Amino acid sequence: MNNKKIIKELKKKYPGKKIILNPPENPTEIICEIDPTSKHPEKSVALAIIGKSRPHYHKKSTEIYEAVRGTLTVYKNSRKHILQEGQKITIEPNVVHYAKGNESWFLTHSTPGWTFEDHIIVDNSPLIS
Repeated sequence: MNNKKIIKELKKKYPGKKIILNPPENPTEIICEIDPTSKHPEKSVALAIIGKSRPHYHKKSTEIYEAVRGTLTVYKNSRKHILQEGQKITIEPNVVHYAKGNESWFLTHSTPGWTFEDHIIVDNSPLIS
């Protein structure tokens, strides 16, 4: 991923918003907190740009992924779902999921709002191929 270009575009489009690099040293996922949990715990909205994410689940949150640029491949309980721009998928609590893309952009709507404590990684591998 062209991290510098993506970060520059996010800073221009969403000035003052928090940008998270995951993992920090060699990001394969860049997240911009558009409407963070800290403003209201019942919901949050983030924009994610993805190469690959790690398999994880949430104990409390339901997430809706909405592809906004590029094609996003979402694995939900090991089942593959391919989202084109404008398409959405709902991920319920306790469902293991991860995503892959080629600098694919997607909105994540979380109810209740996303927290680190509710983001449970399910394996020790750095990424799933």
